[in-house]
Amino acid sequence: MNRTIEYIIALFGFLVLCPVFAVLALAVKLDSPGPVFYRSRRAGKGERSFYMLKFRTMREDAHKTGPPVTTRNDARITRVGSLLRKTKLDELPQLINVIRGDMKFVGPRPEDPDIVEAYTEDQKHIFAFRPGITSPASLEYRDEEEHIPPEEWERVYMKEILPKKIRMDMEYMRKAGFRKDLGVIIRTILNK
Repeated sequence: MNRTIEYIIALFGFLVLCPVFAVLALAVKLDSPGPVFYRSRRAGKGERSFYMLKFRTMREDAHKTGPPVTTRNDARITRVGSLLRKTKLDELPQLINVIRGDMKFVGPRPEDPDIVEAYTEDQKHIFAFRPGITSPASLEYRDEEEHIPPEEWERVYMKEILPKKIRMDMEYMRKAGFRKDLGVIIRTILNK
């Protein structure tokens, strides 16, 4: 999708969804102490670092009390956070990342730089593409935390799930086009 078109759609979407942002921000704030947004450092195109935005879905100290990925029955997730994650509404602030040019609508999901350090040279080819809010791998693994046991998160995520996600997104990005992107966006909205 053309960068200018993505910018216009993201800006329009952000403006239209401002009332939704306000309601979700209030729900996050009332549910648990801490900021409304979660700013997470991610590796983007060319491995350039940027801060990805989400509505906060975990306790404020979550990064200090567990692994860098969400695991099955993760106690760090708040009540409102659980609902936001199930509906994927926690991802809405990434419209701001699209407006800034850090992300696009469809592209490989950006990863934590600490996890990127373990990528193979082959896996690093994913950085030829700008990361996205959604992707075929995001749809396939929409409930990925259910497959990650807390005690084995590193083995399961790093050795099993992550390589499959990278492979899926690389295959998609090599053939991506407007109609295919639109299909992924529609499937994401419909939660299918």
